[in-house]
Amino acid sequence: MNKSLLFFIVLVFAIRVIPEIQASTKPRVVVMSDAEIDDRCSFVRFLLYGNDFDIEGIITTSSQYHAHDHNWAGDDWSEAYLNAYADVYPNLILHDSTYPTPEFLRSRSFLGNVDTEGEMEKITPGSQHIVNLLLDKSDDRPIWFQAWGGMSTLARALKTIQDDYPGEMDYVAGKLKFYFIWEQDDTYQSYIKPNWGKYNILTIISDQFITFGYWWEDWDLPAEMAHYFNSSWMNENLLENHGPLLANYEAQSDGRFRSEGDSPSFIHAIPTGLRSLESPDWGGWGGRYVLVRDNTWLDPIPVEGYSYPSGRWYTTTAWGRKSLRENSATQEEFLEYFKPIWRWIDVLQNDFAARADWCVKPYSEANHTPIVALVNDPEITAQPGDTVQLSAQGNDPDGDELTYNWWQFMEVGSYKGTINFQNSEKQAASFIVPADAATGETIHIICEVTDQGTPSLTRYQRVIVTVGDPTGVKDHEGLLPAEFRLEQNYPNPFNPTTTIKYEVPESGFVTIRVFNMLGKEIYTLVNAYEQAGIHKVKFNGSDLASGIYLVQMEAGSFYQSIKIVLVK
Repeated sequence: MNKSLLFFIVLVFAIRVIPEIQASTKPRVVVMSDAEIDDRCSFVRFLLYGNDFDIEGIITTSSQYHAHDHNWAGDDWSEAYLNAYADVYPNLILHDSTYPTPEFLRSRSFLGNVDTEGEMEKITPGSQHIVNLLLDKSDDRPIWFQAWGGMSTLARALKTIQDDYPGEMDYVAGKLKFYFIWEQDDTYQSYIKPNWGKYNILTIISDQFITFGYWWEDWDLPAEMAHYFNSSWMNENLLENHGPLLANYEAQSDGRFRSEGDSPSFIHAIPTGLRSLESPDWGGWGGRYVLVRDNTWLDPIPVEGYSYPSGRWYTTTAWGRKSLRENSATQEEFLEYFKPIWRWIDVLQNDFAARADWCVKPYSEANHTPIVALVNDPEITAQPGDTVQLSAQGNDPDGDELTYNWWQFMEVGSYKGTINFQNSEKQAASFIVPADAATGETIHIICEVTDQGTPSLTRYQRVIVTVGDPTGVKDHEGLLPAEFRLEQNYPNPFNPTTTIKYEVPESGFVTIRVFNMLGKEIYTLVNAYEQAGIHKVKFNGSDLASGIYLVQMEAGSFYQSIKIVLVK
């Protein structure tokens, strides 16, 4: 088939499926809740972030705290919240049309294994829904299973797959990612780990969620952050005059924050620009975790020589809860332990308050998150003594003024010295790589952009600088790419310039062209004989309208295209 004709067909198809393509970039999540009061508070926040996820399941499950035989909130506990969501949905879609419909959320809500704590013998609607999701080969994207309660329904689903579809276990394991709020039953230890551990499934088990849990008043949360949990702030920004969904939020009787212990599991997946989904130890709104064993990530402990328990990480063994109960840690240790989440409380609460406004206010009277993109490459290699140039572009949907702040994420990078920035509060900043930075060490830099709206909202970009060989001697042969490749542009979205990187494993003729969504060629970026190596080309869209464009690379029989998004 003629390549031009083939490309036009691809363009036409892309136009018809753009909504699906855009939706498919969202994290897929399944919530498993035991309907405790703090789960119900978390559920209100979760629904207001439904536009940021592909919600694949809302599963009611049991735990050590709640089941049919003890402290049960009811099989249909979520209905009141979904009804309230339906009431505010017409206003929410004024702010983002991708909010899931109430009907869709109801179609994804199922009762799981709830008879007793840890029961996983019975096949339930919830467990079968998980089976269907995992066996569905029309969508290979991973799914975050977020355990707000126990894991028994998930365990039952995996047992069904092991028993009835053993040949699919490899495929299913590739779709699994876990974020557990403690191990609230023993099914991870008794079934999931012994039978699925060989697949090295990424598993986060959180105890630092206590920052958002019932015990936030049991240690001295910094006053500047505790302000966002007090009754006056909560009443004004969330509880009063914000519609029926927020009216269902079960704060303390005076309006004080009660608990949302389960919220970090989905806050972790909100696309803030911090790239926390790329590695649990990079840190973000949902906390920061360290590798303990077999792709299992737990809370970093501020005690030298601490040994993690080999079994469950939960109320009697996890360091934070155990130390609070026994009053066995210092205030400084609590501050360090809970910092991976408390450091973000102000921006988290302001973000929640903006979503609460979306329930009742028109678009023009509410605030919306700024869009932040890097001008420089997000991954930089630099030698000691090199000046690293940093630059970001912010765009605010409401036209609010933006402030910029570049800072070093000390806890994350392997280089532990301090970086001295030039112009850290401007769009363009720089720093010199310190002389004592060793080859291979990393420096994580955060660009924090905050608007001046009410409430103020913040988004980010992360730059990772890897220290290179100071001798300048490099193995050029080792740097040659193994295959042709057209990489995603950066920044994306962009305004008006962006950089496109492409890899050429062998010298030859390369063509890179830009098309609009009608298939019309509008630019030729590269049309030349290229040497083998890694190349970059800049694209300037200053004379184009905002929209989606396609970039096509051809080299011999190689063909690849990417979508780029111009936002003015």
